[in-house]
Amino acid sequence: MSNRHVTEKAYAKINLALDITGRLPNGYHTVRMIMETIGIYDELTITESATPGIRLSCDMVTDDLSVSELSCGEDNLIVKAAHRILDAAEDRGLLPEHEDGTGLDMHLTKRIPMAAGLAGGSSDAAAALRGINRLMGLGFSDDELCDIGVSIGADVPYCIRGGSRLAEGIGEVLSLLPEPPAAYLLIAKPDIDVSTAYVYKRIDSSDNIRHPDIDGMIGALHAGDLKGLCAGLGNVLRDVTCEEHPIVPALEQFMRDNGALGALMSGSGPTVYGIFDDESICTRALTRIRESYPDIYTSQTTFITP
Repeated sequence: MSNRHVTEKAYAKINLALDITGRLPNGYHTVRMIMETIGIYDELTITESATPGIRLSCDMVTDDLSVSELSCGEDNLIVKAAHRILDAAEDRGLLPEHEDGTGLDMHLTKRIPMAAGLAGGSSDAAAALRGINRLMGLGFSDDELCDIGVSIGADVPYCIRGGSRLAEGIGEVLSLLPEPPAAYLLIAKPDIDVSTAYVYKRIDSSDNIRHPDIDGMIGALHAGDLKGLCAGLGNVLRDVTCEEHPIVPALEQFMRDNGALGALMSGSGPTVYGIFDDESICTRALTRIRESYPDIYTSQTTFITP
C-alpha cells in the first residue's frame, strides 16, 4: 500500500453570543449561539498504513502549552471520530476488503489550548472526519459528516462547516450568517481548569440568568456593524465561571482598558477574547497583557472563513 496522506487544519472557534433555551430529558441543553471561526488551528495529518489499526501521535509547537494531559488513546475524540466514520463506511459497503482491517496513522500538531472553550477537541474530531473522508474517497456529504459528528460532540457539526453561523438545537442545527466585519482578536487563556458540567449545573439551579440579545447580534452582522456587534456580546455561562475564577472578568476588563471594542469569555471558559478595529492597538494590548500576565497563553488572530 502506498503511504497516501492528507493534512487538515482544525480551526478554533469563539462564541460571540451563547444562550441556553432549555433542557432535554437526556440532560443535554438546547442552545442558541453565534459561532465564529478564528485563525488559531491544530493540524492533523492522516496517512494510510499497511498495518491495521488506528494510531494517533501528538506534539505541541509552542512552549505556552503542554500536551502532557492529552491522551492519544481510544478516548481521544480524533480516534473516536476515525472509528465512527469507518464504521459508517463499512455499514454502507464503502470500504475495500482488507482481511485485517483498515490502517491509519494520524499525527496531531496542537496549537489550540486544551479545555479552553475554543472547541479544540471538537475541531480535531471534525478534521479527522473530513480528512478520512477525503483520503479514502468515501464520498460522505457534509450533512452526513455532521450526522456522524454530532454523536461525538455537539460542537463537531459546527467545526465541520465553520464560518459565521447560528447554532441551535444542542448546537447541531446550523444556519449561515453574514461574515463579521474585519477585526483583530486578542486571545488569552488563563492556566485554570473549568468544569463545563459544573457550569451547566449551576445555570440549571439559577433563576437570575442574563440572556444575550441574539437577534440584535444577527442584525449587527447583517449591517456590518462591528461596534454594535461588540456592544451585544453575551454569554449566559460567563457569570458562573467569573464567580469561581476572578481572573476571567479581570482579563475582559484589561482588554477593554487597552482598546478592545468588546471582550468576553468563550464557551464555558476560561478563554477570554477581545475584539479590536485597529491592528496596532491589538498588538500593543497583546504586549501589555503578556507583561501583566506572563504565565498565561496569549495570541493575536482574526476571524476567518475556512
